Amino acid sequence: MPFIKVYIHFVWSTKNRFPYLHNPEIRQQVWNHIKENSEKKDIFIDFVNGFNDHCHCLVSLGSDQTISKVMQLIKGESAFWINKQKLTNQYFEWQDEYFAVGVSESQIETVRNYIKNQETHHTKKTWNDEYEELILRHGFVKMKDKS
Repeated sequence: MPFIKVYIHFVWSTKNRFPYLHNPEIRQQVWNHIKENSEKKDIFIDFVNGFNDHCHCLVSLGSDQTISKVMQLIKGESAFWINKQKLTNQYFEWQDEYFAVGVSESQIETVRNYIKNQETHHTKKTWNDEYEELILRHGFVKMKDKS
């Protein structure tokens, strides 16, 4: 059995950054479902949280898991579940794009706290501000929005 710790901080938004997840109760249901469903698929989510138009997950990848497969399983299934539960007034979709950055062992607690405090964080900063900050901090090249 291999011993692996590869943490990835995932961030993705709702389609067109629409605030589908407009209240804390809906958000908590979605985050709980993502965590519970991921456990069934052997995806270890250390922490999941977000705001009305996006989600953050801190995931420890398993030896046979890829970034794209984990995102496909989490985003695809959760969108299906949200629509099946009729949690929103309209058809729910996640945006295709996502951020995925490695997290060193020394930064796990910092990233976990950042994810944990999304509700407070977004009283001061919009998703667009956070998006720009993520692009700059991690040196991503900004692409045109395909949504």
